[in-house]
Amino acid sequence: MRAHRWWISVLVGAFLVAAAGWAGPPAGAARTGPTATAQRILIDAASGGRTFDGIGALSAGASSRLLIDYPEPQRRQILDYLFKPGYGAALQILKVEIGGDTNSTDGAEPSHMRDPSDLNCDRGYEWWLMEQAKARNPGIRLSALQWGAPAWTGSGEARPTVWTDRDIDYLLSWLGCARRHGLRVDYLGGWNEAWFDTAWYQRLHAALTEHGYGDVKVVADDSFNWDVIEPLTRDAGFRSAVDVVGQHYVCGYLSDYLRCPSPQAARDLGKPLQASEQGSLPYDSGAAPLARALNRPYIDGAMTSTINWSLIASWYDTMPFQAAGLMGANEPWSGAYVAGASVWAVAHTTQFTRPGWRYVDSASGHLEGGGSHVALRSPDSRDYSAVLETIDATAPQDVVIDVGGGLPAGPLRVWTSDLSSSDSRRWFTPAGSVRPGETLTLEPGRVYTLTTTRGQGKGHAVSPPPRPLRLPYRDDFDSYAVGATPRYLSDLDGAFEVAPCTGRPGRCLRQAIGAQPVWWNGWLKRPVTVIGDLKSWRDYTAQVDVRLDEDGWTELLGRVDGQWGDAVSGVHLRLSSDGRWQLYDENLQGQDSALCAPSDPSCAGVSAPRARPVERRTLAAGRVGAPVEGRHRLGLRFAGDHITALLDGGPIAEVDSQVHASGQVGLAVSPWRHAEFDDLAVTPVRRPGNVRYLPAQELSATGTSFHHGYEPRDAVDGSAQSMWHSEWSPRSSLPQSITVDTGRPRPLAKVTYQPREDGNGNGVITRYELATSLDGVTFTPVASGSWPLDTTRKEIDLPGGPARYVRLTALAAGGGYASAAEIQVAVRTG
Repeated sequence: MRAHRWWISVLVGAFLVAAAGWAGPPAGAARTGPTATAQRILIDAASGGRTFDGIGALSAGASSRLLIDYPEPQRRQILDYLFKPGYGAALQILKVEIGGDTNSTDGAEPSHMRDPSDLNCDRGYEWWLMEQAKARNPGIRLSALQWGAPAWTGSGEARPTVWTDRDIDYLLSWLGCARRHGLRVDYLGGWNEAWFDTAWYQRLHAALTEHGYGDVKVVADDSFNWDVIEPLTRDAGFRSAVDVVGQHYVCGYLSDYLRCPSPQAARDLGKPLQASEQGSLPYDSGAAPLARALNRPYIDGAMTSTINWSLIASWYDTMPFQAAGLMGANEPWSGAYVAGASVWAVAHTTQFTRPGWRYVDSASGHLEGGGSHVALRSPDSRDYSAVLETIDATAPQDVVIDVGGGLPAGPLRVWTSDLSSSDSRRWFTPAGSVRPGETLTLEPGRVYTLTTTRGQGKGHAVSPPPRPLRLPYRDDFDSYAVGATPRYLSDLDGAFEVAPCTGRPGRCLRQAIGAQPVWWNGWLKRPVTVIGDLKSWRDYTAQVDVRLDEDGWTELLGRVDGQWGDAVSGVHLRLSSDGRWQLYDENLQGQDSALCAPSDPSCAGVSAPRARPVERRTLAAGRVGAPVEGRHRLGLRFAGDHITALLDGGPIAEVDSQVHASGQVGLAVSPWRHAEFDDLAVTPVRRPGNVRYLPAQELSATGTSFHHGYEPRDAVDGSAQSMWHSEWSPRSSLPQSITVDTGRPRPLAKVTYQPREDGNGNGVITRYELATSLDGVTFTPVASGSWPLDTTRKEIDLPGGPARYVRLTALAAGGGYASAAEIQVAVRTG
């Protein structure tokens, strides 16, 4: 995936399917005989078409890290929604990262071979995930690609690369591990989104054949802009070594995915063309663009496979690309997950086709009234399916399906989805049947599948409600096997694993990587790991035992609320081997506006990319009087805006800082040292004033308007890296309001408004009104006023009395828009 945020996406209109049956003729119902304006679609098996290679998803960039820690039965339910045929997404391809112990977007994935003498075929979670996918669908195809790699595999100093024979040996060892797990790998790529070395691909192809992996198809070059086509056309050896041409974001990036072209020269190669990564959009609001991106790569570019990043948004919200995936699952402690609309957008293709079917070119194109259509047939032409999406349509349109070339002329079962609804009963619903020659009315903003096949189904497993990760939280690491990654711990860079403690009994957490890996995105380049609940961890004391190397430093982090580039946003307490300590704040200042999509007017005035703003500010510093050899206990205590730094149980600094309201705990080590940690403890702190902020899991929100990708829920998700933004296309004028539901009547004490922090003033509220309500209907104004147009957090005291709802109305704001990075609500406790 690209190192950018996902924020732009599009949703679609409504198609109501009653759960218990039709209240009348259904939308999309067939009528006898064609109308004068109906578009005729001929599904002619004799028309030709490329072989369909499947629809899949990508587990990479540590995007699936938290899934393995989910409890049963929720973990099984999630896997069923992703892989089980006739149940959910029914994925036909699973693509995974070959871990390299270096940041690859939302963390680092463990390597199976950290030096030439080290081989551990059980390290990491991708083996487990592939086994689970195969257990549910033995026919699923497996694909693999490396982002980074251990240092020993690479070459070069200023920018190490993986174009070495050592790296080929490394990939062969990974394939050997796959065999040990009983896994047959179908596709293997080179280096994600870097560049390519034509000679290296030829050596890889030869090595695969020599070592018994000749059936593994080589994919090149998993990058952008089809730059690989000219060398493939020119170089016969390179062309012979490459089996599949894979390109990323062929439908555009962070856009509506309207067109998905390929160069004519790519089609002329005669090789399968694969949209080998597409997506980066949320599991709910990204469903409509995804529906386009499943049909249009073939229509516009003859691509026969599309792979979505990511498989599942199973990483912490402190990291980039929150919620991007087919599903969401980042609360293993609660078991909560979301089988979003994207699951069913995919199911409209995967539950009705199989790899090896053929596209029918006569029935692949764009609908006259907006949208697209493709048809696929089985090799023996006994079955066929047509997938029609009307995402672009603004009015109903009639189509008539005709068949030829020996395809059966019997009735076609119709399934449809309303991707704009949050009501899952409107997704993937049977909608009667239609015969060839009959008119079918397609409503705007839908996906339809017409099919001769049977066996489709819709899983009905229900997620438990989300809940906070309760404090106190403790882990002494003694209950894990050596080499294990502790539960809920997520490495951003490097690898933190359980190991025997140095110089004493028991097990500790040890940073295992001793040299800079061959990096992909250049982020961090130092070992960091995080744990905890961004949505509820606010006032707490975090403490951990640390054992320093002879030189270097270790850190305890608190209120971690974001990560991007070389920064981890939060409060850092660093202890160095020379006795110096430093308490400092690292602040990302929110999402850099240059990372917004070009169509986003909230980025107006940004003409060229610029570095993401990072503020590093020393809060306190000093030197330890006693020797620092051996073990020490670092601590951070947060109570409101008051921060206390602790060393060996005693305070060494007390400061006030308003930057971070809540967040996770983290551990960091200087590059690339093997420091140890033990007895991690996070205990609650009761802040003065009898006030408690509600965890984000207890809040929901609605707005008078919003732009898709900037929904009201993004203002109450615990992360200042996401935001609510009023609609800008077409623009909704002020006043605009956002209403927060706390779930039940409570003695509300405070409301906190965090403006967007990226230096762009569009939407920053400067004049407001606040109102409360018990029933969500009748609101009573309780506060009003003006704020400066800046990024500082604002607090509003409430006069007392019970209320369930809080409504913040923007009467004036930067650029005439309204936005909120985060809104938090506090209740009185006494």
